[in-house]
Amino acid sequence: MRRILWAVGLGFGGVVCFMALLVIGVYGAAAGLLGGLGGDRGGAGQLARDTVPPEYEDLVQRWGNLCDTLSPSLLAAQLNQESGFLTDRTSPANAQGIAQFIPSTWATHGIDANGDGEANVWDPQDAIPSAASYDCALAGYVEDVPGDPVDNMLAAYNAGPYAVIQYNGVPPYEETQNYVRIIREAEASFAAPVGEEPLPPLEQAAGAVHFAQEQLGTPYLWGGDGTPEEDGRFDCSGLTKAAYESVGIELPRVANDQWNAGPHPDRDELLPGDLVFFAYDLEDPRSIHHVGLYVGGGYMIDAPYTGAVIRFDPIDSPDYFGATRPTS
Repeated sequence: MRRILWAVGLGFGGVVCFMALLVIGVYGAAAGLLGGLGGDRGGAGQLARDTVPPEYEDLVQRWGNLCDTLSPSLLAAQLNQESGFLTDRTSPANAQGIAQFIPSTWATHGIDANGDGEANVWDPQDAIPSAASYDCALAGYVEDVPGDPVDNMLAAYNAGPYAVIQYNGVPPYEETQNYVRIIREAEASFAAPVGEEPLPPLEQAAGAVHFAQEQLGTPYLWGGDGTPEEDGRFDCSGLTKAAYESVGIELPRVANDQWNAGPHPDRDELLPGDLVFFAYDLEDPRSIHHVGLYVGGGYMIDAPYTGAVIRFDPIDSPDYFGATRPTS
């Protein structure tokens, strides 16, 4: 995911793009949910349990309700997209910290939220509230632009408000359109469900997704396990097995058996790191013929077939069979 950054005047101007890791963090420690600061966008004001690192749940919950165009689940999805909740990231464009602020934007919009006398881009106690505050400021900048106000806010965070104003909505940049789409579709994964507890997320999922992303562009090899003798090439189940092996979880070798490696979330319960399966007969798991690693926003990383490379693919297709959340 590349981000278009604006860095002149009030933190906006010249365009710089970078490729961000699509690493999605999911974590397993429980924490209480606290009330918000403001509007909740029609009841979307509670985070789902255990979907962000526990040390940030309070911050995301409170500051995610700062304005009507924001929610805790949306803020969580945005931070995941920006950094995977990694606090020490620096992009090639010098975007920094958990919310990926470039220095000129931070100088204008960074706030000392924890009251220690310093607005520190590397401190999540400052950076998360600053991201929420900046989102809401951007929403104000583009409030008269046609279209969905939440989409326009996110597009402004990615491409700058002037681009949103210029194009009367989400600008026609592939990077920005994907940024908005992925966050909006992932938002539901972070929102507390109504009347039902979700399956617990898997702490190691972020590492498995990171491993899979590192293989993007590698040619497919039928039966490939990624060994040096195979030039690091994989087939579909070889990739998913290796991804989870990299974080200490052993999966069976073939896709049919991987189906039984854990509980089965519904389509609307998917979290990054889930295994997604495709079958010839949607009533028979023995007919599963393909598996990928879900990364959010309706997409997976998979090794598709001979002649192709490991890549991002949409999961919604007629042969989509279901998903498995591996158990440690």
